[in-house]
Amino acid sequence: MKTEHQLHIKYNVFNSLTDLPEKAQNLMKQAITTREKAYAPYSKFKVGAAVLLKNGQTFIGSNQENAAYPSGLCAERVAIYQASTQYPDEEIEMIAISGSAQDPTAHPVSPCGACRQSLSEYETKQKKLIPVYFMGAEGEIVQTESIKDLLPFLFDGSLM
Repeated sequence: MKTEHQLHIKYNVFNSLTDLPEKAQNLMKQAITTREKAYAPYSKFKVGAAVLLKNGQTFIGSNQENAAYPSGLCAERVAIYQASTQYPDEEIEMIAISGSAQDPTAHPVSPCGACRQSLSEYETKQKKLIPVYFMGAEGEIVQTESIKDLLPFLFDGSLM
């Protein structure tokens, strides 16, 4: 017997950086600045991420490519792993991501699958939703209330 289900994902769209709440706006500005520091000589696709902890500390990351693909690392994982290394028990308040190709894109750039899975580990660990804001080089910003909105059938430790 087959049972059909539907999946609904709630998200918000902000028209510009100035429309974001102040904390999110400041965090996104850090992601944008960090994006320009990315090491992306192969893909030419630069990504910056910023993670805000409950204690007010911010950690940034940019994608780091390597000729021996896939030895590089995405911006989101660089930032969140730094945060977890420095403050392993501190709650993550929100994450901001900005990405763009050589020709700046206004299309919001969401985390890749590996980053979604990695970020979900921290949301599961802290048992509290982590809002994710993401954008291209300019234009609209998408905000989800949870990483689970980006990865609804996530794999987590409860399955082990």
